[in-house]
Amino acid sequence: MLDGFLERALNWNIELIAIDEAHCISEWGHDFRPEYRQLAKLRTHLPDVPIMALTATATERVRADIVKQLKLRDPRCYVASFNRPNLTYRVVPKSSAYDQLLSFVRARPNDSGIVYCASRKATDSLAAQLQEDGIAAKPYHAGMESAHRSKHQDAFLRDDVRIITATIAFGMGINKPNVRFVVHYDLPKNLESYYQETGRAGRDGLPSECVLLFSASDVIKQRRFIEEKEEREQRIAHEQLRTMVAYAETRACRRATLLNYFGEKLPEGSCAGCDNCENPRETFDGTVPAQKFLSCVQRVQQRSGFSFGLNHIVDVLMGADTEPIRQRGHNDISTYGIGRDLTRGAWQAIGRELLRIGLVTAAPGKFATLQLTSAGWAVLRERTPIILTKPFDVPASKPSTRRAGAIECDEALFERLRIFRRKIADERNVPAYIIFSDATLREMAHAYPTTSAAFRALPGIGEQKFKDFTAPFLAEIADYLNENSRRNFDAPAAAGPSRRLNDSERETLRRFRNGESLDEIALARSFVRSTICSHLLRALERGEPLEKERFFTSAAEEEMRAGFRRVKGGGVVEASALLGGKYDIETLRFFRAFENRSIVPANTPGRASANETIVT
Repeated sequence: MLDGFLERALNWNIELIAIDEAHCISEWGHDFRPEYRQLAKLRTHLPDVPIMALTATATERVRADIVKQLKLRDPRCYVASFNRPNLTYRVVPKSSAYDQLLSFVRARPNDSGIVYCASRKATDSLAAQLQEDGIAAKPYHAGMESAHRSKHQDAFLRDDVRIITATIAFGMGINKPNVRFVVHYDLPKNLESYYQETGRAGRDGLPSECVLLFSASDVIKQRRFIEEKEEREQRIAHEQLRTMVAYAETRACRRATLLNYFGEKLPEGSCAGCDNCENPRETFDGTVPAQKFLSCVQRVQQRSGFSFGLNHIVDVLMGADTEPIRQRGHNDISTYGIGRDLTRGAWQAIGRELLRIGLVTAAPGKFATLQLTSAGWAVLRERTPIILTKPFDVPASKPSTRRAGAIECDEALFERLRIFRRKIADERNVPAYIIFSDATLREMAHAYPTTSAAFRALPGIGEQKFKDFTAPFLAEIADYLNENSRRNFDAPAAAGPSRRLNDSERETLRRFRNGESLDEIALARSFVRSTICSHLLRALERGEPLEKERFFTSAAEEEMRAGFRRVKGGGVVEASALLGGKYDIETLRFFRAFENRSIVPANTPGRASANETIVT
């Protein structure tokens, strides 16, 4: 097929070749496709045409393989940040999976989400169960007729269906911005797939959740799938699965673990956006069980002359009466049966954690036999104390801490505007987010605009939307204000120490100080511009030095100061309207933040008195 394309392509005046989903070229890519390898022929037949390879999920190893396979010459490699600070990552031990999912979904009655399953059968049955329990849900998988899949997809995009239960077939090209959560009902086969699928949440920059239900039985299922592959593919797939399991079981920051996998380092400190950082996992002195496990690995290898896998080590520790144990004489070694005090699942978890922290290593391939590392030998000889992690569960309620990308607003007005937006969308036969994003509705419910100028100044309102929707939305907001009072979200924090900047805010501040513009930072970090502005406003509130000249000119500063003096209460929306919409809301907020930082006691020599600054 490619050869036929090449024959025709040679007659075209091709200026550039762009290859999307380029990770498919690499055997280490999570979606390797042998036919992609044939793209290397492009270099042979079109040697002078530049090639661009694009992917959102490539480790350093995969990137190097792409360069090699496509024969790229002195390539420039551009790697954007893999960090998505508005996403919260959680892993929940799977017990009663459906009840856990139902509780989670019911706790979020107005949110849209995707639930990924490992099989088509699970996708269908899960959607049916949710529907029986009153949740608007539809399945999506490659086994369905194309028209059927499209119907379910459109219903999800239009918010007619709140939940899509899906296999990995769902998601490519889906850009629904207000997906508030992604749940992995089953274990993904690798971290790249997991990262890509969780990335379908929160594309509007608002806080969203990623939850993985995890159990040892899911690991066994994945291994069975792997055994159906060719031998070389099995070796790679087993290694990728071990990395996925290590992520699920780690007690370290999940965001840092994900970024490290893709070759990116997260600044030290709590990410404030994963279960392990928000609720650090309980640990215990695991020195004795670790010593038992490490000794058993060493004893069975010493007895037989070669190493064995995790399950066999656990069988020996628990004193199991199996043919492999009897045949190899492992029922006669000193560690046989010394682990009967713990369950099989507990020993498996201990073995995986010792593997994760580098005290044992697993050989690549199907059998993944275990051996002690040099660190493991040192621990065994010196009886070094070992701290292990206890399992834990996570409640279905939403996290209480304020997340990156959050826009504080009047929730009652936001819900009213969502309903109103849906009505207009239905009249126009388009998805609701085409009218306005959730982020823009939250800005409305934050600022309470009552004039055209104030409405136009809000983020996410272009010229056409301003023409089409200003009057109806202003009327809806006015009706709400006739029955409800405004809340003040723009008031500065009370005096006293405020919380330190989180990792996401520090990353924005670092980029800004390195010369990147607000729009460049938003693009690089996959955030809406207002989120980046909120990070820098927090930095100003925290006392971080920033150059006001990068936000507005001295002439604009004087004009805004004069405008604010005429506004009662110092509201930015009212100031914007009074200034004829000349300055957007974010610029006015930055101006006010700089002014509030300059407030000093009225009798301070050489400085303006407090009543000459803007105070809200």
